[in-house]
Amino acid sequence: MKNPKVVIIDYGMGNLFSLQRVVSYLGGVGIISSDPEVIAFAQRLILPGVGAFGDGITNLQKRNLVEPIKNAIRSAKPFLGICLGMQLCMTESYEFGLHKGLNIIAGSVRKFSEPISQDKFYKVPHVGWNRLLVPKRDKEGCSCEVSTMWENTILSKVRSGEWVYFVHSYTVVPEEMAVIMSETEYGGISFCSAIHRDNIFGCQFHPEVSGETGLKILKEFLYAM
Repeated sequence: MKNPKVVIIDYGMGNLFSLQRVVSYLGGVGIISSDPEVIAFAQRLILPGVGAFGDGITNLQKRNLVEPIKNAIRSAKPFLGICLGMQLCMTESYEFGLHKGLNIIAGSVRKFSEPISQDKFYKVPHVGWNRLLVPKRDKEGCSCEVSTMWENTILSKVRSGEWVYFVHSYTVVPEEMAVIMSETEYGGISFCSAIHRDNIFGCQFHPEVSGETGLKILKEFLYAM
């Protein structure tokens, strides 16, 4: 597809313009919008975000964006949630109280656990570069020393162990292992760093500031999905 169009959803949370610039750099057209009609007719959708879960879901509700987002996903349009945008896709969050999410992916958002290692660099929030890893167990519960589970996903051009950039204090905990696309280790703990189900993708990290690896991921979303 030449010059793929993607609507970047504006709900008052996050730096939208850096993401729009990267989409443009990759040859796509990034349309920043909070208009439910624009979202309804989008070819692709990105829900970015930085901040607290409660503020995020409240802003989506105030701007009447919840149903347009869900309807677009039901119509099989490629959807990418980034950082808070991925967390909002879950059933609920325990960040500053209990908040109901979009419930697109069953699961919860929880604060980092206490580290099991004595890593003196372990701090929350988790800020900085870290590795994307193939989950230790695949969708069938089998060991994943060598895996093809990233084929036909936005990680298809990425190798296990590549570095991406994180800024977060909470992590997603899906109910089904099958939706966990990648894991990342921090403080001796593995957490879900990317999700995938059908046309739905999510990244806890920020691909738009993750160098060449991030560009590969966004390019797959724009052109291959």
